[in-house]
Amino acid sequence: MAVSTIAAFWAVSFLFVITPGADWAYAIAAGLRYRTVLPAVGGLLAGHLLATAVVAAGVAALVAGSPMVLTVLTVAGAGYLVWLGIGMLRQPPTLEASSEQAPHSWIRQAVKGLGISGLNPKVFLLFLALLPQFTRPTVSWPLAAQIIVLGLVHVASCAVIYTVIGTGARRVLRARPTVARAVTRASGSAMVMIGVLLLVEQAIR
Repeated sequence: MAVSTIAAFWAVSFLFVITPGADWAYAIAAGLRYRTVLPAVGGLLAGHLLATAVVAAGVAALVAGSPMVLTVLTVAGAGYLVWLGIGMLRQPPTLEASSEQAPHSWIRQAVKGLGISGLNPKVFLLFLALLPQFTRPTVSWPLAAQIIVLGLVHVASCAVIYTVIGTGARRVLRARPTVARAVTRASGSAMVMIGVLLLVEQAIR
């Protein structure tokens, strides 16, 4: 693949990565609640990798063309976001209590992250619409390999931005517990609103 093609895709992808959304909300919440954001960010990245693999396999076109499958995906993703958002609103983080973390806690954080990004129909449809546009059928690389490379470029940007956002939230708000709780509630509210908007959008179609 040409470097210019990869650079052009990265420029477009980066704009989406720096736009706040459910992934940002979870990264901030993880930064405030846990000692490290790496398990949570790893889960988010796994969801994006899953979306990349689905698009590369060609399954995405089938799903996007099936209203029922897409409806189920949207409702499941929206419901999951609402559930997580309500949980964040009910249990704001306590930084002092987060110094000890068991390995199973890391797994839960990663699974939550995977659910947030992997069940987000916006991520799925974005990849379906964006990734194929930057492939070139005339090059020697197979189409699936081109999509995977572009997906990895996107995931690399996500890894940097989400880690900075989560770690920055913890460091900036460590000595401000009241503000930290307010930020977590705002993140939880954002998740709930995103989930509700997805459900409303699906209902009015």
